[in-house]
Amino acid sequence: MKIEKFVTGIISTNCYLVINEETKHAVIVDLAAFPRALKNYIEEENITVEAILLTHAHFDHIMGIDDFKKVYDVPVYVEEHDADLLTDARLNQSLTYTNGYTFAGAKTVKDGDVLTFAGYDFRVIHTPGHTMGCCCYYVESENVLFSGDTLFQNSVGRTDFENSSTSAIVRSVREKLFLLPDETHVYPGHMGETMIGHEKTHNPYV
Repeated sequence: MKIEKFVTGIISTNCYLVINEETKHAVIVDLAAFPRALKNYIEEENITVEAILLTHAHFDHIMGIDDFKKVYDVPVYVEEHDADLLTDARLNQSLTYTNGYTFAGAKTVKDGDVLTFAGYDFRVIHTPGHTMGCCCYYVESENVLFSGDTLFQNSVGRTDFENSSTSAIVRSVREKLFLLPDETHVYPGHMGETMIGHEKTHNPYV
């Protein structure tokens, strides 16, 4: 597995292109924008993108979807509890920061679902807190977790939104993510990467 990070959008969101180097097939995790650098990389490396996986439906993780789908018609997946946020510009915060953005037509997933793309199994872990439909994608075969805005390096996601909960995000991290092996490499929605073992010891929020 090769993971290319593109920092995009107005809040510097980590967009991940997750590539199977043998087949050149890939998925995208979160898409705040569709920058030329990402488009050029996909074209130059002859990458076939199979799907867009959303860790949650806040605007800074979704606003590149329409532009991307104009070029590559791929399915979009969101956890079922965030389906309403995806279609509500107020709830997804896009009206606060932009003129508003929504996306309709995403497929919903739930805790425990396994999505198989690019030759990898992405297990959905529902981690409510930052939003009630936050989820992480765990690829056990690669010891990789895409944590979105649930778990950051030495931090967790904000919980001061209308549909957020501090107690829920703490439970999500402690009772779900901290059950993963210490050597699991965590790719968050913002800032740098980390490891589950490191966060167990050093994260002051949980």
